[in-house]
Amino acid sequence: MAKILLVEDEVNIASFIERGLQEFGHTVSVAYNGADGWQLAQDEPFDLLVLDIIMPKMNGLDLCRQYRQLYGYDSPVIMLTALGTTDDIVKGLYAGADDYLVKPFSFQELEARITALLRRNKEKRTSELVCGDLILDCNTRRARRGDREMELTVKEYRLLEHFMNNQGVVLSRVNLLKHVWDKNFDTNTNVVDVYVNYLRTKIDKDYENKLIHTVVGLGYIMESH
Repeated sequence: MAKILLVEDEVNIASFIERGLQEFGHTVSVAYNGADGWQLAQDEPFDLLVLDIIMPKMNGLDLCRQYRQLYGYDSPVIMLTALGTTDDIVKGLYAGADDYLVKPFSFQELEARITALLRRNKEKRTSELVCGDLILDCNTRRARRGDREMELTVKEYRLLEHFMNNQGVVLSRVNLLKHVWDKNFDTNTNVVDVYVNYLRTKIDKDYENKLIHTVVGLGYIMESH
């Protein structure tokens, strides 16, 4: 079962897709324009996105492109549109879409494509990240150090995941802002330092072997020694 973001400006179509996905056990968050969809995409992680192309405030191509720039290619994206020419399909794929479904379509076809993308993504995804005695479960989004399990907020999870995927690499505040928060954040903000401190309180405070280290003038590095 997956957490799915559905962004579709036609209310009847959105309701039809939402009900169908919920019947298959998926959790669905719905937005009816691109701007609201982009806000939802930043609020929590999703396993898969279903995006209409022609929408008010921000079209699906721009939404997909911004999502890929900020969060990478971990979550598959399916584009929905009434435009079915080869040029339209190519534009969708270049924007970062994994699949393309032309309206009108049957729900069975949409569900089959979602199932195939989620299966493929699960096979390629590392289920756990490890740094010393710290284990991050990418499926439950929980961290564990020794026999102690830690609950993480969405931003704490994304920050810790980025650190653990780049162990031994000095990460600047600009790098962290780009990959964990909106890349257009004011670089003078101290949000990175605040959240690094949140993480340190959870994963380092009560342990002799610290994992997150400050590199003065450069940023932070995660390593187990």
